[in-house]
Amino acid sequence: MRPAIFPLLPDAGCLLLLVSWLFNPTRSEITSLDSGNIDDILNNADVALVNFYADWCRFSQMLHPIFEEASNVIKEEYPDKNQVVFARVDCDQHSDIAQRYRISKYPTLKLFRNGMMMKREYRGQRSVTAIADYIRQQKSNPIREVQDLEEISSLDRSRRNIVGYFEQKDSDNYRTFERVANILHDDCVFLSAFGAVSKAERFSGDNVIYKPPGENAPDMVYLGSLTNFDLIYAWTQDKCVPLVREITFENGEELTEEGLPFLILFHMKDDLESLEKFQQEVARQLISEKGTINFLHADCDKFRHPLLHIQKTPSDCPVIAIDSFRHMYVFPDFSDLSVPGKLKQFVLDLHSGKLHREFHHGPDPTDVAPGQPIQDLASSPPESSFQKLAPSEHRYTLLREKDEL
Repeated sequence: MRPAIFPLLPDAGCLLLLVSWLFNPTRSEITSLDSGNIDDILNNADVALVNFYADWCRFSQMLHPIFEEASNVIKEEYPDKNQVVFARVDCDQHSDIAQRYRISKYPTLKLFRNGMMMKREYRGQRSVTAIADYIRQQKSNPIREVQDLEEISSLDRSRRNIVGYFEQKDSDNYRTFERVANILHDDCVFLSAFGAVSKAERFSGDNVIYKPPGENAPDMVYLGSLTNFDLIYAWTQDKCVPLVREITFENGEELTEEGLPFLILFHMKDDLESLEKFQQEVARQLISEKGTINFLHADCDKFRHPLLHIQKTPSDCPVIAIDSFRHMYVFPDFSDLSVPGKLKQFVLDLHSGKLHREFHHGPDPTDVAPGQPIQDLASSPPESSFQKLAPSEHRYTLLREKDEL
């Protein structure tokens, strides 16, 4: 199946860049990646922005001159070839690379740090200024240096904070910490203290501490090797990326594109008690389902439309629902949340297809009491609401089938 190409009229600035690029196609040196050079180039780049494209895609054609001009701007500021790399992959010619990075639309801009692909791709404005500003932001120091430990006591405890106490900045311990911060700075606030400032917290050597949200939440200490990147990265990621994430209009596209169904708690913004109960039960009942479904919470006021879709209003909150990207299913009663196994069964019924069957045909025969007649209750579950937050067909050429690559 040939992916559909949706027309989009470029603005005047983009059109001028496109015309200029067509007549001056070698204005910039964008590194072309293939299976022979991709690992070496990305592994040696502090930051790399990679454009995954197809020549026949109109949106890719429109991005080419913008991407090249942004590269020119950035290379003047970061002349060292390994500081920032602008690269591209022709996905028609290198389908193996496209599959490796799960490219599902053209053009896709992905950020890499020292060879590791970042979870969040670039989804900002496609302009020279916006892309250049994005790279400048990625090159800024993600760690705030603390000059007095009093600053730690006044941290914003609504955020997730990772604090490193080191004897000196020029050390393997701090370099590992810095590498982790570069990757996870969108998810946590990173701080550091050195020398005499940090001495009181280094009674047993260099130290890294996680300060979770909440004024009374206890600190957690990292107990592994500070030079083992894999260990400290896994520990920090576990602390910085919550099991239950908030879905917003800003991150909805990103979460939708992960391709996992949503288990969502709709709650009023100030109803933290319901959120805490939901988080506890997800951790207790569904930790084994991580990777098969996304656990989310949403503001009832902001997401009124999905609620109306399942015949609910903010006055009905808290409400738990599953969005499978085909249909939405409602957890019968929030008060049943703490019933052992009830929430897990709801998720298992999604995986088995039972939720879908019951919406169309009523209860499964095994759920009907002996002697009670089986009724075929024709009904239709509400269609997915959050699927509308997926990448727009007016911005990307969407690949309808993943195996087209």
